[in-house]
Amino acid sequence: MDPQGETPKKNNPEHLIAPRREGIGLCGWILVSLSFLLVLITFPISIWACIKVIREYERAVVFRLGQILSKKARGPGLIFILPCTDTFIKVDLRTVTCNIPLQEILTKDAVATGVEGVVYYRIHSAVSAVANVTDVHSATFLLAQTTLRSVLGMQSLAQLLAAREEIAHSIQAVLDSATEHWGIKVARVEIKDVRIPVPMQRAMAAEAEAVQEAKAKVVAAAGELNASKALKQASMVLAESPAGLQLRYLQTLATLAAENNSTIVFPLPLNLLESLGTKNRGG
Repeated sequence: MDPQGETPKKNNPEHLIAPRREGIGLCGWILVSLSFLLVLITFPISIWACIKVIREYERAVVFRLGQILSKKARGPGLIFILPCTDTFIKVDLRTVTCNIPLQEILTKDAVATGVEGVVYYRIHSAVSAVANVTDVHSATFLLAQTTLRSVLGMQSLAQLLAAREEIAHSIQAVLDSATEHWGIKVARVEIKDVRIPVPMQRAMAAEAEAVQEAKAKVVAAAGELNASKALKQASMVLAESPAGLQLRYLQTLATLAAENNSTIVFPLPLNLLESLGTKNRGG
């Protein structure tokens, strides 16, 4: 970028402005000379009308007899304006936030949704912004609305919900190419909110709940399988050690006795049960 705040010519859309070789002509030079003479005659009073201050974030497009002076913007700092023949327009180069209101969009899979977005852009060529479009901010706002609707209309609801960032980048690319000859640089596009109809929200919630229930049943079944394997291994260990089975029985009794309930526990030795079983088999 040069000191005047303009981009190099190869990237600058100012070349779209038709060049003029004839200049302001003889009559124009006569009027400019008279205007300059008027400034000299009324000096120093006229100096207050001729000197203008341009802020750091501004550029001035000066018109002399209807033609852009030097085909480039002036500023920042002090600029000199001739009375009667020169006029100028200030252009703000700061980033502008364009809030796109709620847009009713029909997605690719025929779902009506509401989408809100934000576009951040700035003017990088003051001359193009003044000479190539009537109202650059209004034109950018309307173009952002139509571009948002057209791009999102080609996406399905699932893509709109899952790929917001990619969609925002595609909208930014379309806007940037369309506004290049206006001197606009689109810095960022964000999809702020996506509103889905209530029946669709209920259907999506029911689907998600069903998926979660199916996963819970699978996890519960896997837990039962692991528990059955562990119980099988425990039964094999206890079968090999009768003393271990007796200890487990006593531990269960201790657990039941520690609880505050009305359960009455009668301890019964296991060897007594074994002897009763042996007598029954013998009889």
